[in-house]
Amino acid sequence: MIQPGPKPHPNASSHPSRVGWSGRTECGPVRSNNEDTFLALAFDDHFTHRLGMSGRATLADNDYVFAVSDGMGGAHSGEFASRITVDQVTRLLPRGFRRTAGGTMQGYLDILGEIIAAIHRDLTTMGRSYQECSGMGATLSLGWFTPGWAYFAHIGDSRIYHLPVGGPMKQVTHDHTHVGWLRRTGQINEREARTHPRRNALHQVLGAGSQFAEAQFGAIRCRPGDRYLLCTDGVVDGLWDRRIEDVLRSDSPVEELAGILVRESIETSGRDNATAVAVELHGE
Repeated sequence: MIQPGPKPHPNASSHPSRVGWSGRTECGPVRSNNEDTFLALAFDDHFTHRLGMSGRATLADNDYVFAVSDGMGGAHSGEFASRITVDQVTRLLPRGFRRTAGGTMQGYLDILGEIIAAIHRDLTTMGRSYQECSGMGATLSLGWFTPGWAYFAHIGDSRIYHLPVGGPMKQVTHDHTHVGWLRRTGQINEREARTHPRRNALHQVLGAGSQFAEAQFGAIRCRPGDRYLLCTDGVVDGLWDRRIEDVLRSDSPVEELAGILVRESIETSGRDNATAVAVELHGE
C-alpha cells in the first residue's frame, strides 16, 4: 500500500538535503543472546558503506537504508537469520540503485519486493537444508531514503513509525499478527493488544517454513524536520506509543534518540531484545 505524505509545514522547504540517524541494540536481562540486528547503510551504484551507530550526512550523493530485523529459531539460528537478512539487503541494494536511478516510484517498490523474495528464498533453503536451521526466520522493517521520498518494506511485527513535522506520529507498518489485525480494525485497543495471549504469533515472516512472504510496501513523501523510528517488538513491549512519540518529539538530537528508546524499554520490560534506529531529515 502507498502511504500519503504529510502536508508541507509552512516553514519547511520541499526537499530534505541531509539525513541524521542513530542505532542501538541491547540483549536485555532475560535473553541469553541477541537475535536482533540493525542496519545503517549509504550506497550508490558503485559501493555500499556501513555507517556508524550515529551520524549525519548529505543526501546529494548517496541513498540511505536503515533497517531492523528480529530473528527466530532454535539455539543461535535466530541470531543467524537476522544477520543473513541485513547482509542480503547490503548485497542486493547497489544493483537496485542502478535500476531505479531516475526511475519511478513503482521501480523502487519492485526492487524492494525482489529483495524480500530473495531473502525469503535463502532463509527457507537453509531451514530445509540444515537441521540446526530448521524453523529459522526473521522479521524485517526497512526504509530506503532518497531525495524527497522514503520507500519502505516490512514483514513481521517489528515496526516503522513516522513523525511528520507539525503532525501526529503514525505507525506506518502493519503488525503481521492476528492481534495486529484486531487493533487495526478497532476491535481491541493498545492496552488489550499489549496483554493479548497471542500477541507474538506471527502470520507473515521471512523463512520459518512459510510458503510465501507477503510483505507490506509503500512510500512516504519526506519533509525537512520529519523523524522516523524503526524498531523491533522488544521496544514496543517496553514502551507505549505515547511515550515513543514523546521521545521522537523531544528536543533530543537524533544521535541520542535510539539509545534513549532502547534504554527505557529495557528498564521498563527487558523480556526481549530491544533494537531501534531513529532517522531525522534536515533542510539546508
